[in-house]
Amino acid sequence: MSTITRTSPPPARRRLRWLLGPAFVAAIAYVDPGNVAANLTAGAQYGYLLVWVLVVANGMAVLIQYLSAKLGLVTGRSLPELLGERLRRGPRLLFWAQAELVAAATDLAEVIGGALALYILFGVPLPLGGLIVGVISMALLAVQTRGGQRTFEFMVMGLLAVITVGFGAGVLVSGVDWGAALAGVVPRFEGTQTVLLAAGMLGATVMPHAIYLHSSLARDRHGVQGDGGMPRLLRATRWDVVLSLTVAGTVNIAMLLLAAASLDGVAGTDSIEGAHAAISAALGPAIGVTFGIGLLASGLASTSVGCYAGAAIMKGLLRVRVPLLVRRAVTLIPALVVLTLGVDPTWSLVLSQVLLSIGIPFAAIPLVLLTSDRSVMGRFANGRRLRAIAWTAVSLIVALNLALLGLTLWG
Repeated sequence: MSTITRTSPPPARRRLRWLLGPAFVAAIAYVDPGNVAANLTAGAQYGYLLVWVLVVANGMAVLIQYLSAKLGLVTGRSLPELLGERLRRGPRLLFWAQAELVAAATDLAEVIGGALALYILFGVPLPLGGLIVGVISMALLAVQTRGGQRTFEFMVMGLLAVITVGFGAGVLVSGVDWGAALAGVVPRFEGTQTVLLAAGMLGATVMPHAIYLHSSLARDRHGVQGDGGMPRLLRATRWDVVLSLTVAGTVNIAMLLLAAASLDGVAGTDSIEGAHAAISAALGPAIGVTFGIGLLASGLASTSVGCYAGAAIMKGLLRVRVPLLVRRAVTLIPALVVLTLGVDPTWSLVLSQVLLSIGIPFAAIPLVLLTSDRSVMGRFANGRRLRAIAWTAVSLIVALNLALLGLTLWG
């Protein structure tokens, strides 16, 4: 990662909008191609049944991402750095290994998703599409390296706007059953497969690499603040998180509603390319192209952010700094292998999100512990109510993962 000079506290006249940005970068992780696969699969197979999963997961994401940003701002260190300082060598290496596995699963999903988009839009073979996505993402990371974090934030926010239009346009013309959609807010399952999909949707929404990254993004963007300026900065951070994840959550729900309205009961929609063909047939080629553009923007933006997160994890836990472009080149290899071997790309995406769901507690539990510790956070440590809400959210995540594991092994 590039070294970013820490800035002094922003002048009082600087408007709130100039403090926004880090959370929008982290929010890209919540609308990556893994989300597309999990949400389209859920909507096509079970209609509006799992809308509640996205609503609950997005609420959890708002809380967890705010805690991550607060940790970086108050301590001046990222979550991986704090863990690296507290863990002995053996546990630290094991923790890094699981975090790196999570980052690899993230990168796999994002490159495959971008390759699928190029195949949908232009008929590019999947291995070549994956290589193209990798090369373009290297160019995007070069912008961050040379232009700084603020330039990178604007670029990512632009791609997020494209993603929003790409996946939101179809909902406007798809004939959503809003009564059934509202009923889908009531939590329930229908068999083992819905639990598996729910875990995948959770992993795609509350993404562990975004938890690790956001503390670094907020710290690098705003620098070290004194106690006097911290309350204002934390208020701005709450707005940053709420606004960015409201956009991301709306996009996720739009994907599921689009699939439920247009793909429920339609044959051949068990893959992203099949879903795209069905959407184009049902809603017209213009919506199909818009969908493909949104998927491409999602893959390009999220793979860049995912590589950034992997570098932050490695730097914090191993105290090893690897140039972003070098890391991008190395982590591209597994995705290209999967695409070359002809593994079903959509199912690979869904399974990668399940792996991410299993990795969430490893990031979320230390985050809640650290942000609740007054020796770490001082007077900005989590209060009793916030601690209760945070532990409830983490407990729900762990419970869903245990249910998933049990159903997979003995169901």
